[in-house]
Amino acid sequence: MNSKIALVTGASSGIGEATAKRLTQAGFKVYGTSRRGAQAGRREYEMLSLDVTSDASVQAAVANVMRLEGRIDLLVNNAGVGVAPGGAEESSIERAQSIFDTNFFGVVRMTRAVLPHMRARGDGRIVNIGSVLGFLPMPYGALYAATKHAIEGYTESLDHELRNWGIRAVVIEPAYTNTPFDANMLEPDAKLDAYREVRTAVTRRVQEVMAGADGPDVVAEVVLKAARAQKPKLRYPAGGLAARLRLLRTFAPAGVMDAGMRKDLRLA
Repeated sequence: MNSKIALVTGASSGIGEATAKRLTQAGFKVYGTSRRGAQAGRREYEMLSLDVTSDASVQAAVANVMRLEGRIDLLVNNAGVGVAPGGAEESSIERAQSIFDTNFFGVVRMTRAVLPHMRARGDGRIVNIGSVLGFLPMPYGALYAATKHAIEGYTESLDHELRNWGIRAVVIEPAYTNTPFDANMLEPDAKLDAYREVRTAVTRRVQEVMAGADGPDVVAEVVLKAARAQKPKLRYPAGGLAARLRLLRTFAPAGVMDAGMRKDLRLA
């Protein structure tokens, strides 16, 4: 049997790299992407140049894979940008739009590019890398959480639309994940002195938690599970903390969740 063809965005490091490696080990033929394309050093999978904020770049990369392989069985939408802690009003509209353009509209562009090919074959799987911040709030991370909430709603609606063609869409929900992605976060571009103290405190707390967080291999294993599932679930928490948070969000009283979140972030 021929290997299934997987396209993984943001595969040069972190969750994307771990996912591309794990899928390759499991027998998929993987094409990873990054804005810089192939880098020095050998990889187990092919790397393509792709900027998820560019319609032309997305279309060209998908057309390239189709030319080489004739099909795409699995799309993993992983490319994204991190956002450093800051008050919601500390980011300009332009900065907010740029975050959404990568984290949400990048997913939309990639999905729209592969779907005609998947529908023609009557088969396919779309795996979107979301976050526990897709179902939880993040004080001083409102814009990032908003993109992940958007991915949750988009994926659930999309999954209903695509089942008639044998295609399923799922979302992976990691909690804190220790990756280089978190070392290159976008800073708020309209900082206000009113938020300086709490911004510093939340940043310090996030750094503390990141230091002991799961590595990206934990997420990659869950992606593989979702990709292989005969009857996939819509949502897959990745890691023990994510699973506990999903359970608490589902069953715990709102006041308990609210107090616990503020205590964890050490907010007054």
